[in-house]
Amino acid sequence: MTDLLIPALMIGIAVIALAKKQDVYAALTDGGLEGLKLLLSIAPALVILLTAVHMLRASGAIDLLTRWLAPLSSFLGIPAETLPLMLLRPFSGSAALAVGAELMTVHGVDSLIGRTAAIMLGSTETTFYTISVYFGAAGIKKTRYAVPAALIADLTGFLTASLTAKIL
Repeated sequence: MTDLLIPALMIGIAVIALAKKQDVYAALTDGGLEGLKLLLSIAPALVILLTAVHMLRASGAIDLLTRWLAPLSSFLGIPAETLPLMLLRPFSGSAALAVGAELMTVHGVDSLIGRTAAIMLGSTETTFYTISVYFGAAGIKKTRYAVPAALIADLTGFLTASLTAKIL
């Protein structure tokens, strides 16, 4: 049934457009052109963001920050092993997912670290990626309070994830 969903949706749209005497092909090509323009407007920010994440991981900066922040995370009750996930999550969902998968492979999915990582992945956002895409698409250059507010929300998600994993 689900295999037929997309073709049925496309046929339904075409039938409705024909009934309204609209040029479906022109609408599709116009939409494609708008999509390419949007891609060109946000691509530089995404390239810089992904390059920065790769450089941080390759240089060992994430490991260094993890060692520095371990005492603070211990004080806050957050497993130190999840710090690389916390550092990468606001920048890159795929990098954070890779770290989360590695944590679950090493420590097990039912371990405190595995559960904490899973909750962190589900309750936080790729803040800088999201801001780059949405603000770039809307043409907004100044993010003002959006970045600090989003990072506070991420921190709240990380702390709550750790507490929730311990309680449950």
